[in-house]
Formats: sequence, structure tokens, C-alpha cells
Amino acid sequence: MGESFHEQLRVDSWFLRSDRRLDTELVDKLILQLNRIYPQILTDKEATRFRDLDVPTCVRLAELLTYLQEKGEEACREFYRALHLHVEEVYFSLPTRLRRRTESLGPVPSPAVIPTNRFVLNDQGPVFFLSCFTAVVGAALLYYHGDFKSVSGSSSALGLAALGIGRKVREVLIWYT
Repeated sequence: MGESFHEQLRVDSWFLRSDRRLDTELVDKLILQLNRIYPQILTDKEATRFRDLDVPTCVRLAELLTYLQEKGEEACREFYRALHLHVEEVYFSLPTRLRRRTESLGPVPSPAVIPTNRFVLNDQGPVFFLSCFTAVVGAALLYYHGDFKSVSGSSSALGLAALGIGRKVREVLIWYT
């Protein structure tokens, strides 16, 4: 079947203590679940001690995990049940759950390969983008410049006039492209 819940909790304890998703409210829900459903695991007096808001949540959680491990296999199993019920995303991201899932699936692509850069089209940088953009603008100007010489109409002349491009500027743009 695999390792016991007690052993799993020993392995997962470090992860649970460092996971920021387990805030005060969620830790209290876990404590209340264990206290109400399984008072033989967590008595009212113990639940009150673990719910003391004067003690930081991380300390209370660490003490709760140590206490449950001391209580034995049944207490650890019920903690996992409560965690699954109240904080499913944390439950499924536990190291023992991830390991079990990858073992049952067999060889699969590594889930550790997470793209660090989203929507990266190229790795040339902003200078490359600006040079490409400038080349496109230059080509568009050449196109309009060619239209102006071949077609004698007011529409192309108005287009160049609207751009406000003089002869010297056009020559520089042609030279640049």
C-alpha cells in the first residue's frame, strides 16, 4: 500500500510549516474539524491551546503537527482527511501526494519544467524590435514615396503632406533602409 500516514506526516511537516496558504483561518478550520469530529484525537482543551491567537500561526501549526505525530497513525490519517476537505490545493501539492501521483502515472515529462518567461516570441530584446519596426516604417514610407511619383493624384500627395516628410528626410530614410 505504501508508507503510513504517520510517516507521510513526518515527511510533509516541513512543507506544511512553510506553506503560506495555511493561514490562521485554515489552521483553525483544521483544528475544529479534528476537535468536533474526532474529540478522542483532539480534546476541547487541546483545541483551545492550538487556537490561541496570541501564538503565531506557524508556531501553532508546528505544535499541532508534532502533537498529531505523537498521537499516532489514526490522528495523522484524520489530519490528512481534514486537510483534503478544507484545503484541497495544499493537500494535492504535498510532497508525498506528488510522489505518489508520479509513481502511479509512470514515466511522464518532468513537472518541474515550468516556463519562466511567458509569451516570449524571441530573445533578441528591445533593440531588435525597434530595428524591425523602423525597417517596416521605412518600407511603408518607400511605398508611399513610390506611389507619389507614379500616381499623380491628390490622395498620395495628401498622404505625404500629412506625414510632413520633406525631401531631405525622405533621402535619409531611404539611405537608412
